Amino acid sequence: MVGGYAWAIYFYPDGKSVEDNAGYVSLFIALASEGTDVRALFELTLMDQSGKERHKVHTHFGRSLESGPYTLKYRGSMWGYKRFFKRTLLEQSDYLKDDCLSVHCSVGVVKSHTEGPKIISIAVPISNIGQQFGQLLESGRRTDVNFEVEDDVFSAHKLVLAARSPVFRAQLFGPMKDQNTQRIKVEDMKSPVFKALLHFIYWDTLPDMEELTGVNSKWASTLMSQHLLAAADRYGLERLRLLCEASLCDNVAINTVATTLALAEQHHCFQLKAVCLKFVAMPENLRAVMQTDGFEYLEESCPSLLTELLEYVAKESEHSIVVCRYGNEAILDGSDVNGRRVKQRL
Repeated sequence: MVGGYAWAIYFYPDGKSVEDNAGYVSLFIALASEGTDVRALFELTLMDQSGKERHKVHTHFGRSLESGPYTLKYRGSMWGYKRFFKRTLLEQSDYLKDDCLSVHCSVGVVKSHTEGPKIISIAVPISNIGQQFGQLLESGRRTDVNFEVEDDVFSAHKLVLAARSPVFRAQLFGPMKDQNTQRIKVEDMKSPVFKALLHFIYWDTLPDMEELTGVNSKWASTLMSQHLLAAADRYGLERLRLLCEASLCDNVAINTVATTLALAEQHHCFQLKAVCLKFVAMPENLRAVMQTDGFEYLEESCPSLLTELLEYVAKESEHSIVVCRYGNEAILDGSDVNGRRVKQRL
């Protein structure tokens, strides 16, 4: 192996080409492993076996690195000589001894990348394009569209909205765009939710939920994340939707899990749905969740989910284990100490 590549020598005693009529022997070196555009220098030496050291040398090593290396395009590519030595002369020379030739081959692989000591180190700041767009929104300069949401009006820039959201793009510039693109009324959305939506579009980050809601509670933050997830789905903001889904997965709680589960079903958030189902199905959570107003909403809006929930409850019951010490035996849940099956109750 040289330079990370395998190499092979090919010797043709009757010549490689038919037109030579076996008048010359041919000698080549070939790339024997996978590689593309391998640049290398070669030296082939036919050794004098008489002790006189009159070797026959063909070398590239005296050439410059700019023009000297030969490029082997792919595995099996060769470099060498079709007419390396005239056969009749070779048979009478000191290079042949006991019908054997000795050939020495040197290979030098040229690497195109060279490294030297680093003289300077330039610190490149992280991108602040989100901050710059956010400051543009806060400044209110050059806005060209207004949105009415409940009792509030939000100003924005059409091109920024269109670049970030396919729904806004169609609404503002598409063939079916709104007739009045200067002032658009947004239905079925809370004002703080639309404000958070604009914050993400410009800043590319989630807003501070506590600052946005004015309430320091997980319940309020979860409620905002639920509404923001629905808004993200409505306007085709996939990254925002996933950020909200991840936040809701991390903050599953008794008083909000039912509404979160309904939301996950309606907006096809499969990971969030699985987390909620598993949480509700836990024996210590199920009864408390069923007593919340959110569970009543879940029954009305997504009745099919109750079947899936029952399946999860059944799985949890099958895998729950009550370990009892009775002698040296462990009793599985669902059996009494005598091994008899007993009916389980939720």
